[in-house]
Amino acid sequence: MTYRNPFPTVDVLVEVDGKLLWIYRANEPRGWALPGGFVDYGESVETAAIREAREETGMEIELKELLYVYSRPGRDPRQHNLSVVFTATASGTPQAADDATRAELFDLEHPPEEIVFDHREIWEDFLEFRRTQTRPSPMDYLEKHKA
Repeated sequence: MTYRNPFPTVDVLVEVDGKLLWIYRANEPRGWALPGGFVDYGESVETAAIREAREETGMEIELKELLYVYSRPGRDPRQHNLSVVFTATASGTPQAADDATRAELFDLEHPPEEIVFDHREIWEDFLEFRRTQTRPSPMDYLEKHKA
């Protein structure tokens, strides 16, 4: 029997001095994304989030909240990835590295234009969470993404 399972990933909404950190991806699909990536075998999602943010932006982050787990099969055009999404804070100036060609801070309310994956949806959920302290609802997520 062959098993096909989703790949676990993490993404992080990093606030720096009232702005949000975005990276421009060096690999396909190219575009702006939240810092993040694949969870290594033997690694917790929390450790992966901190590592990926450091690798892509050079920043040391402090995780604050678990926003939601995004798992819709079509959210990543490459394969079925599920993402555990955290909020975090950091200070300093980001420096792009690893698979990010740019790492920049954008106004919280005005993200970059060319956003990949479902990161615009995650950003919208983050803004709602900041306003109301309410996380996405699993039933609302299912309803929103009905086939």
